[in-house]
Amino acid sequence: MTPDPPPVPPTVPPSQEPAPRKHRRRLRFTLPGCWGALLLACLSFTPSLLPRGGVLQGLICGISAAIGYGLGVVAAYVWRAFADREARSPSRRSWLVLLVSAIVLFGVSFGLGQYWQHQIRRLMDVTDYSALATVACPFVAALVFLLLLLAGRGLRALYRRASGLLGRWIGMRAARVVGWILVAALAWAAFSGLLLSGIVNAANEAFSLRDSETPEGVHQPTSMLRSGGPDSLVPWDSLGYQGRAFTGSGPSAQSIGAFTHRTAQEPIRAYAGLQTSDDTETRAARAVADLERAGGFARKNLLVMTTTGSGWVDPAAVDSYEYLANGDAASVAIQYSYLPSWMSYLVDQSKAREAGRDLFDAVYDKWSKLPQDRRPRLFVAGESLGSFGGETAFSGEADLRNRTAGTLFAGPPNFNTLFRKFSDHRDAGSPEIEPVYREGRTVRFTDDPTAGISPTDRPWDGTRVLYLMHPSDPIVWWSPKLALSEPDWIGEHPGSDVLGSMFWIPFVTFWQVTADLPFATGVPDGHGHTYKASYVDAWNATMRPEGFTAQDLDRLRDIVSPPK
Repeated sequence: MTPDPPPVPPTVPPSQEPAPRKHRRRLRFTLPGCWGALLLACLSFTPSLLPRGGVLQGLICGISAAIGYGLGVVAAYVWRAFADREARSPSRRSWLVLLVSAIVLFGVSFGLGQYWQHQIRRLMDVTDYSALATVACPFVAALVFLLLLLAGRGLRALYRRASGLLGRWIGMRAARVVGWILVAALAWAAFSGLLLSGIVNAANEAFSLRDSETPEGVHQPTSMLRSGGPDSLVPWDSLGYQGRAFTGSGPSAQSIGAFTHRTAQEPIRAYAGLQTSDDTETRAARAVADLERAGGFARKNLLVMTTTGSGWVDPAAVDSYEYLANGDAASVAIQYSYLPSWMSYLVDQSKAREAGRDLFDAVYDKWSKLPQDRRPRLFVAGESLGSFGGETAFSGEADLRNRTAGTLFAGPPNFNTLFRKFSDHRDAGSPEIEPVYREGRTVRFTDDPTAGISPTDRPWDGTRVLYLMHPSDPIVWWSPKLALSEPDWIGEHPGSDVLGSMFWIPFVTFWQVTADLPFATGVPDGHGHTYKASYVDAWNATMRPEGFTAQDLDRLRDIVSPPK
């Protein structure tokens, strides 16, 4: 009897075979990374220098959270390396503790942030407030955080792919190192060479279109004393938007005389825009030639003004100078970029350096050849990036004293060579927000020239060099060093418009002050990067004109910076 054959398992038609289960990729988070993100997100609500809207706060919060997540992941990796163990899956209880903590801590931080922002707005008399933008803050933060996290994981995937390919030819340790180097270099090249360059080029094109326009209410000068006017060596159409604003406006002899109660002269203003010449040296030469044509070197006072990026000159700076000179004054400036001040501040520093040096050298060459008894008093001024360019013509304190009758720089960027030299080598005991350099014999600093300029008990003879710098001006204090090192000015007694509750936080403070930069001029006069009425007393201290009383200076402040 033969045994039965073993049963044959039933066959399933191919169409009925169970489909393989698809592996769904989810955006996974690590517990240490989430704790790091929560910590820095909460700290991002601490106050900085200027009031922040809800969208801007959301951007800072998202960036800070992404940095915190990365730090948390790295810290956990280092801890596991010392403990010599692999990563463990966190329990549900751990995630629940994180969730509850996040709701409580983020809510408290958000509330405190609104309170601090209210205090800053009150310090600066800022009334703008959007409840809708405030509500949008957490959503903006979440979106920014996720986008940055995805970008980081994209780079990590690229690194793994690169190291895997390299591992076929070299050892894995070397492959990992070379892979990181390649990915980092590629990311930096993409950011600086494509993304950043593209943004700058697009902005340059956009602002160059505006440069062909004329500001509302400005007309071509009919005076021979202005560039763009009759017999000018610089055509009106080549001056650019800001150049036309500079030469087509300003106080007349009549308005100056009405203020001084004396017979006044018509001030001279010379300017050359980007369309005047392709290179800075030729542009400076054209501006100085037009200055000479108009009789600028025959005036009592001559001002070399280095502009900001787009060629802008603060009207309050030049108007104050002309009023205090009773119109016996000439000014000259040139344009070197189409970009607005804050963008030029980040990408056009070399152009500002060239413009400041070439313009002063061209003026000084003509000025120095005049007989000593016929030379005008030579002044130098600049605001923001203009102060950076203005400084580049000089080697130090002695050079400023020997080659000028006075210098006024407002809102100097933190990277200014001479500003940093004077501040870093300040006299012992003087604070960074108002340093004293060599007992104030030539160079002095102030945030409010109406309150006296320290040191008030020391002589200030000869040439006077004055820096205007508000404690709340982010352009004065921004530096990449803020990311990892605490500056002196944060630990010092805060200025009149800075909250005492501001303190330094690694990475967070850097992004807070960075975000303040584009809005530095969006606050009332006397705060941030807005220096208008301050120019009156600053020029009065620098020029030392005769015959002006405290009441006269009060009236002039209302003229150059009308109360709102």
